[in-house]
Amino acid sequence: MSAAARVGIIGGSGLYALAGLEAPREVPVDTPYGEPSDALVVGTLDGVEVAFLARHGRGHRLLPGEINYRANVYALKYLGVTRVLSASAVGSLKEEVRPRDVVVPDQFIDRTHARVSTFFGEGVAAHVAFADPVCPEAREALRDAARGAGATVHDGGTYLCMEGPAFSTRAESLLHRSWGVDVIGMTNATEAKLAREAELCYATLALVTDYDCWHETEDDVSVGAVIENLAANARLAAETIRRAVATLATLPERSCGCAEALQGALISSRDAIGTDARARLGILLDKYVSR
Repeated sequence: MSAAARVGIIGGSGLYALAGLEAPREVPVDTPYGEPSDALVVGTLDGVEVAFLARHGRGHRLLPGEINYRANVYALKYLGVTRVLSASAVGSLKEEVRPRDVVVPDQFIDRTHARVSTFFGEGVAAHVAFADPVCPEAREALRDAARGAGATVHDGGTYLCMEGPAFSTRAESLLHRSWGVDVIGMTNATEAKLAREAELCYATLALVTDYDCWHETEDDVSVGAVIENLAANARLAAETIRRAVATLATLPERSCGCAEALQGALISSRDAIGTDARARLGILLDKYVSR
């Protein structure tokens, strides 16, 4: 391992670098799943070792469906990360959740259909528990940090993850509202599933940029509006992440259960797991499957 970090930070639309990162150095990581979205940038944030990754690549080169989520999460795990904080742009599906507000979700609905969201298969079967998909410790740190940074924070809520890259139709937006969904985005449920399989704590800072297209008096969502509101929230997001990282660094050993997510999840007989699968999944399975 060429570098080590305690907290991983995944930046979404408009967040392609991490303000305040000291002694940054790029660390390319070769994974069994190909290349991550970009080189990871490792450095210290107020004395805490962190690894930052631009989800869409610097310059925003990747659509949500093109992101190599497995490589991204694997690379963070390889670098020693145990907790992952994500920041992403979302649309609001509730009147009271306004553009430039912040939501710290505790649930996901996954409506994607054309991407891989598991490390398993190809000779190894496992099913992790995912009833509560967000780490409570990491989520609490983000929530309190956002409040401390002066954000208007909505504590909890459901993030619907759509496939994209097109935004919702009006009929879809109204349907999602009828489900009681709070915000909609295109990336986080996939990350959360893989983070759980990798036994990483995961929480997301959802930065509201628009009202999707259901709102009768607001303009329909557009890239211009998204970028404008993200730019306005960039400083807030950086300060929130800095505060959350400092909080997580003070916590003792993880007691949330994320670190043992694969305990009891593996269904395949240990003897049936082949050499190639063991090599590919060793970083996840070595503590459960003796060689």
